[in-house]
Amino acid sequence: MDFLSCIICLCLICFMLIKTFHIFPRSKANRKRLPPGPKPFPVIGNLLELGDKPHKSLTKLARAHGAIMSLKLGKVTTIVISSADIAKQVLQTHDRFLADRTIPDAIRVYNSDEFSLPWIPISSRWRSLRKICSGELFANRILEANEDVRHKKVQELLAETRQCSLTGEVVDIGKAAFKTTLNLLSNTIFSVDLAGRDPDKAGALKELI
Repeated sequence: MDFLSCIICLCLICFMLIKTFHIFPRSKANRKRLPPGPKPFPVIGNLLELGDKPHKSLTKLARAHGAIMSLKLGKVTTIVISSADIAKQVLQTHDRFLADRTIPDAIRVYNSDEFSLPWIPISSRWRSLRKICSGELFANRILEANEDVRHKKVQELLAETRQCSLTGEVVDIGKAAFKTTLNLLSNTIFSVDLAGRDPDKAGALKELI
């Protein structure tokens, strides 16, 4: 028996044990609160049902289970919304109750008391930070003041691409675009190029992030 067959047998045995002895049962209260959805497998949940084209798979599942359904992606319970009207209620009408994000363990370890703007729940502190960002970082006057920086970085990208065409060197569009974006952001915030002219350095930073 090869390794894959052993894994499949172990999964089947675990599945039968869970079904037989009701290991990790979901409480009735949790079942009532969650929207309907396909029955998940142990451990992997509904991951196999996504297939190689998740957008089509989700559309097919929505036809069977409704415009709002729950999926188990591994150990993460995910709510999928396939209706524009419901999405408007979630993202606009009731966004205050549904906008909080799950804080990763890495963020909690780094700073367990004070979180930055992307992670803190909606509160007076969050509103103050958002006001500062909208007024001092993303305001039209700030964007207009940085127009020269954006123009310079785009010209550098075009010049490098033109040079590669003259020498016959292959251009990795993804790396070049990421490097330009990274340098633009770092120039706007720190007045320096984090990646410089080296796309590999930008790629290494992308992998690190």
